[in-house]
Amino acid sequence: MNAHRTLIRRTALVAGTGVAALVLAACGGDSEHDMGAMGESRSTPSASASITAGDHNAADVSFAKDMIQHHRQAVEMAELAETRAASAETKDLATKIKGAQDPEIKTMSGWLTSWGEEVPADMSGQGHDMSSGMPGMMSMADMDKLKAAKGAEFDKMFAEMMIKHHEGAIEMAKTEKAQGKYDPAKKLADEVIKAQTAEIEQMNKMLGKS
Repeated sequence: MNAHRTLIRRTALVAGTGVAALVLAACGGDSEHDMGAMGESRSTPSASASITAGDHNAADVSFAKDMIQHHRQAVEMAELAETRAASAETKDLATKIKGAQDPEIKTMSGWLTSWGEEVPADMSGQGHDMSSGMPGMMSMADMDKLKAAKGAEFDKMFAEMMIKHHEGAIEMAKTEKAQGKYDPAKKLADEVIKAQTAEIEQMNKMLGKS
């Protein structure tokens, strides 16, 4: 009888030990998973902040703010071509310029917001003279002349003004590449230089200059 009781006690002890081990293993697994999740939750904000805020400097902020305004004027000029240009080539080029620069405006606006900077108010089409402070910008008088032109006269004026405008954008982009710190901004600056240099060559051909 004593032997039988001893056997029962040993069986119960082993069973209890097994259950305890299972519980501990389960808890340990949950604890490890929770710690991992906590680690992820802790790392996510900093990673997110790194992605949004980025490693930028004052040159990047100036580039984004100025280029947004610069692009807005180019888009305004391109939109005039829809109803005023005579040649299909001028209309196609204007559509290409607008299609490229509209998304870039949105991209740069997103950078400024993530950096805690204000996105410049849109002054295009409102009679404000934005020619000061940025290379290649058209004055109010320039824009009024372009708006008044039609047909072949518009095509010529558009190409001449857009060449000057593009040259200013390229100058700004080169400054960003030399002084900026934010890699996406420097990459965009490089794209601006390549695309707008090619468009200048195209417009010079349209004007019979090359």
